[in-house]
Amino acid sequence: MKNYPKYSMYKIIDKTFFSDNVVKMEVEAPRIAKARRAGHFVIVKIGEKGERFPLTIAGADRVKGTITLVVQTVGVSSRKLAALEVGAYITDLVGPLGQATHIENKGTILACGGGVGVAPLLPIVEAYKKAGNRVITVIAARTKDLIILEEQIKEFSDELIVMTDDGSHGKKGLITEGMEAAIAKEKIDEAMIIGPAIMMKFAALTTKKHHIPTLASLNTIMVDGTGMCGACRITVGGKTKFVCVDGPEFDAHQVDFDEMLLRLNGYKDIEKAAERKYLEENN
Repeated sequence: MKNYPKYSMYKIIDKTFFSDNVVKMEVEAPRIAKARRAGHFVIVKIGEKGERFPLTIAGADRVKGTITLVVQTVGVSSRKLAALEVGAYITDLVGPLGQATHIENKGTILACGGGVGVAPLLPIVEAYKKAGNRVITVIAARTKDLIILEEQIKEFSDELIVMTDDGSHGKKGLITEGMEAAIAKEKIDEAMIIGPAIMMKFAALTTKKHHIPTLASLNTIMVDGTGMCGACRITVGGKTKFVCVDGPEFDAHQVDFDEMLLRLNGYKDIEKAAERKYLEENN
């Protein structure tokens, strides 16, 4: 994988693999680091003719002027980004975009993250805790190897519940089972859910039956990130919203997750074919 020329200031200064398919990158972006708040995201492009795709800002260091991105390799563009080494430059990086999380002292927060959704959950958990909330966090993945940022999340959580599908770490079961265990023990004032769309759908159904106000941070197909292209549109409470400018956080009980899943799956065959071709050409 070639390193792209120095088109911009967005130099990769650190890179750590959580697993074969998940990598954390620290990137020089001083202006974004200064303006970023919990919940914000960026649009990334690799190469002059690369596609634009969104990534949530998992952390920022204003002193160093860096932001942290967590990337799961699920297609060509994410593989191109993950293949860049320390010292390489990201071609374009635009942000911070979207609406920041509204943080205040609300009481007890149930924060739920599935898979790489734990990365964007981390700054939100930190912000809720620093605002004086009691924070119960549930993180989940298929196996132990896919659990990320556990210690960092634990630092800002009053209680941490870890769930794995196969029981290789924490408790065996789905994230909804961890949520039910937390809800059974005490009153929850608000919930935040971030992860794969199917996980958020069932997490939202779980909190809905317990009448817990819930926000979902959505990661839809996105192109320009400014509300012009309409690629990220979803239906919330019967109305069309754009994730890039109206979100990424919405009332989870009003989101039409079935429609969102259909739109997310619309290009799966094309994406898989492109990924196969890329892997063949890049060994």
